Amino acid sequence: MQALCLYAGPTARKHIEKNGLQPGDIGTVPGAAGGPKGLILGPLDRFIFGQWLPQSSQPVHLVGASIGAWRMATACLNHPVAAFERLEHDYIHQHYHLEPGEKRPTAALVSELFGRNLQAFYKGHVAQVLHHPRYKLHIVTSRGRHILGREQRWRTPLGYLGAFMTNTVHRKAMGAWLERVVFSSPLAPLPFATSDYRTRQVALTDANFELALQASCSIPFVLQAIHNIPGAPPGAFWDGGITDYHLHLNYAGAPDATKIVAGCADSEGAAGQKGLVLYPHFQKSVVPGWLDKHLKWRYKPTHFLDTVVLLAPNPQWVKTLPNGKLPDRNDFTHYGQDLAGRVKAWSAATAASAQLADEFEAWLRRPDSAKVQAL
Repeated sequence: MQALCLYAGPTARKHIEKNGLQPGDIGTVPGAAGGPKGLILGPLDRFIFGQWLPQSSQPVHLVGASIGAWRMATACLNHPVAAFERLEHDYIHQHYHLEPGEKRPTAALVSELFGRNLQAFYKGHVAQVLHHPRYKLHIVTSRGRHILGREQRWRTPLGYLGAFMTNTVHRKAMGAWLERVVFSSPLAPLPFATSDYRTRQVALTDANFELALQASCSIPFVLQAIHNIPGAPPGAFWDGGITDYHLHLNYAGAPDATKIVAGCADSEGAAGQKGLVLYPHFQKSVVPGWLDKHLKWRYKPTHFLDTVVLLAPNPQWVKTLPNGKLPDRNDFTHYGQDLAGRVKAWSAATAASAQLADEFEAWLRRPDSAKVQAL
């Protein structure tokens, strides 16, 4: 069974029809939030960053939220293949011991252990991430405003209820409660326009890298917010997926995005087009925010994605994985303290996902545009 599906926005499809897809075409790689679902992308990450993109030399922007931020930061390490293998192992084997009578670990415990794991993972390697010669990292976080400016027992649930109600009316209005704060490699411009939502940009430094990365992974009520990150405005910072669940960002409108190196000759003069966005994702839909998960009308593609080439698993292939689905956070509850059972299921799913990378590599050798569906 075919495991990989390819989708592309109209600009990207025109380019592929005329030129195929070369590593020098890529200007941006996003990494979505989604918790354990992101594990399925490990083999693709290892191929893209370990073999394919190194064949080119242009700058590439890496944009990530939550586990996507961890993946994109890992891509900036000197030995990305080994680093991605360690990320996969560490994520699969994470375990939180429960005291008698507890149904789930406290947010304080999860935050403490996760913070320790991040420190151990990047110990001695932060400079590689911040000063990579090609990759410009952008870590997306969600900063609470007003009542959500501090995490407290009653303020936080009330604030998120307000954000949920406001977001239902209009996504942009949610900016009254939460704003997008992007921590970026020094001097790196954002590779997307920001008129869609309230946005700030902060420089990544040695002092704030691990805190920003942990904030981007801090799911409300599952982990604690990160407060007062050096160099950033004061307040509570949570998972970047809240404001930007699948990074449905205005890549096509980026004023300073990298231009395509191997320009194509369409009628609009694509030599001046901005670099394509290569998006390894775990589903076809690119959902704007975490609070949009149940708002199906926000699943539709927009002109923001015109330059995107999206790689996603075939839903029928997903049904062949353990439990007939991708790994997800519900597995923590399903398996409970059965660590061995969860590790077995997740390891089997990640091993099977090697087929995704194999099929992408084969398509790149003979890029058939007929196999690229409209995004």
